[in-house]
Formats: sequence, structure tokens, C-alpha cells
Amino acid sequence: MIISTRRMFTAMVLAAPLVLSNIGMAGATDAANWARVLDEARGQTVYFNAWGGSDNINAYIRWAGDQMLSRFGVTVVQVKLDDTAKAVSTVLAEKSAGRNQHGSVDLIWINGENFAAMKRQNLLFSPDWATKLPNWRLVDIETKPTITNDFTIPTEGLESPWGAAKLVFFYDSARTAKEDLPDSAAGLLSWARAYPGRFSYPQPPDFIGSSFLKQVLSELIADKAKLQKPTDDATFTEDVAPLFAYLDQLHPLLWRKGKAFPQNYPDMKQKLADGELDIIFAFNPAEASAGIAAGELPGTVRSFVFSGGTLSNTHFVAIPYNANAKAGALVLANFLLSPEAQARKQDPKIWGDPTVLALSKLSEADRAAFAALALGIATLPPDQLGPALPEPHPDWMTRIEAEWIKRYGAAN
Repeated sequence: MIISTRRMFTAMVLAAPLVLSNIGMAGATDAANWARVLDEARGQTVYFNAWGGSDNINAYIRWAGDQMLSRFGVTVVQVKLDDTAKAVSTVLAEKSAGRNQHGSVDLIWINGENFAAMKRQNLLFSPDWATKLPNWRLVDIETKPTITNDFTIPTEGLESPWGAAKLVFFYDSARTAKEDLPDSAAGLLSWARAYPGRFSYPQPPDFIGSSFLKQVLSELIADKAKLQKPTDDATFTEDVAPLFAYLDQLHPLLWRKGKAFPQNYPDMKQKLADGELDIIFAFNPAEASAGIAAGELPGTVRSFVFSGGTLSNTHFVAIPYNANAKAGALVLANFLLSPEAQARKQDPKIWGDPTVLALSKLSEADRAAFAALALGIATLPPDQLGPALPEPHPDWMTRIEAEWIKRYGAAN
């Protein structure tokens, strides 16, 4: 049986006492006074806790760190995580120990249930810091509601948007005919019956694997409106019954008959390249093109989505309430929102992660930089990405992961 870091963190959250939300806030850096922020940040070291499972993302963070040092005198150290909940647990443990200043985590790459837990336990830096950043004025809050509501939880300026995400599937057109591709979760089950052993997903609580569960649940649950609220103990078993009935049918048809699962998305990507899997998925519309550009996937890989829609969200960076280098973290968050950093991030040769900026708010030169990006042969244009399904309330991910582990957790 797997012991999830997220599960242990949840237990700690439930046990932790509530404290005032302004602990450690006295004299905190005010992002509205940007000249002071820049002055205070110089010489600081920002410990950026971020998922470290992708070489191209790690390389992008190193580039951002180089720019921070040369331009602002701020050193960035990436603390590579395999589960964001580990960083959140660190902050919670420090709070429980009374370490309300000089914390070991300065910035966290975050969204969803981890953000909800930090907000609930008052583990975040002061409200509205993100909306005071100089580059906030460029953010597309008009057409991207997931920037101001993270998995249904109001962000309230407690986290700064970093990138947009949408669930997209990939296949190798040299092996799989386009007309055979599934168009829904139900269609994927039928496809798996026709091609057993050619599909799988990472084992929860891996974020990509859990996202697959939420995609299926979003399609199959009887009352979709329930997903926008916390789970109901009285109806939860009935609500998720279609998901687990689906998985019970799917698992014997998976790679290795569901007795083992890919470790994460990079592992799935390698299995597609090696011919072990025929369909994989990621939370980035440009991921296939990025993989081709990096030589990790064959040039015949292409993307597709379900016509009824796939999950969509925004990922963020957040500053813990007790961060040691708050000013440096503010400067890094603002730099990550700059048109330069956002355009580089969207380049599939670098990362391919879509921007959170509104192009209409940019200068002509910055708009031209985005327009000049070659998004790649495997990247679907925005008008072909299909409807965006809203992320369920974080409570659903927590509970379906726990239920999945109870049912299938000994598989690996």
C-alpha cells in the first residue's frame, strides 16, 4: 500500500490549530512599493519549491534564476519536488513549531488542493500581493476565470498566475489511425477493449494520474454541478460509483493489465516513444510539440481532445506567510509574469506552457514576440482545443485519490 505525502499532509492540516491570519505579517514587504521591494530583494536567496520531474521545466527555471541574479541581484535555488504537498507540509510543520519568520520555503509552484489547504490554514503571505505586482496589469483576468478561482477557490491575490493548462491527448500517427481515436471517456474504454495494453495513466496521487480520474468523473457523474462544491458524505459513494465502475472495466485492459502504472508523465512520454503505449495525455497543449522539439518524441506524434471538453486550469506561484525572502519571491513572481518570460515559456522548444497574459494588453513588440512563436506541428490551435471543463472543488481530488488507493493502491 502506498503512503501518500498528500494524505499525511491532510492529516496534519486537520490536526493543526487555527491561528490568526496575520501571524508573521508585521513589517512584511508591500508589493505596492516596488522600489522598496527591489531594494530589499537584492542579495536575497529565494528557495523556489517546484516540481522537478521535467528537464525542460528545470532548464527554464535555471534560465529565470540566471536572469534574476544578473538583473536584480537575487539568487534562485530550485528545490525539486515530486509532490507539492511536501513543501506545504514543511510550512505547516514550521508553523506548528512556532517558526513564523525565516521559513525555509520562499516560493511554491502550486494550485488546486494544495492552495486550498494553505489558504484554509493561513499559511500564505498577505492577501492581494499578487494583484499589486507591476505585471499584474497584463494578466488576462477577463477571459480566464481560473486565474481568480483556483479549483473553485477564490485566489484573492494570494497566488500569482504562472501558466495556463488544458488536458490534451497525444498519439503517434505512424501507428494509430486518426479515425480510430476515442472522443470521450466512454470511447476510450471501447478503444482499450479493441487495443488492450496500449493505454495507461500514472498512479494517483501523481497529479496527471489524478487529473485523468477527474476527467472521467466530470464526464460520468450524474449531477455535474456537485463537482463545484465540496463532497457530500451522504452521497459521495453514489456520486463516484460511475468512476470506479469505469476503472474496474478499464484496468484489465491497461498496459500490464493494470498491475503496474507509469510513474509520471515523463514515463508515459517515454513509453509512447518506445511504442509501449499508443495514447498518452498531459496538461499542456504544446507538450507533444515540445517533446518533438527536444527529440523525446517522434515527429509523427499529434494531439487530440474530446469534443465534449477536457479539464482546464491555471497554475500559480505562492509565497508562504513565513518566507525568509519575501521581497525576492515577489520579484521572481513578477519576472515570471513578464512578457519576456511568458513568451519564452510558451515556446515549445523551451517548455510550451501557454501564457496567462492578455495579448491585447501587451505592447506591439511583445505581441509580435508571441505571434512569432512556432507552436509546433503537434499543437492544436486554440479554436480546436474544444470546450474547457472546470476543475472540481479540491475536496473531490483528495477523496477520489484516497478511494483509488484503497481499491488499487497495491498495484505498484
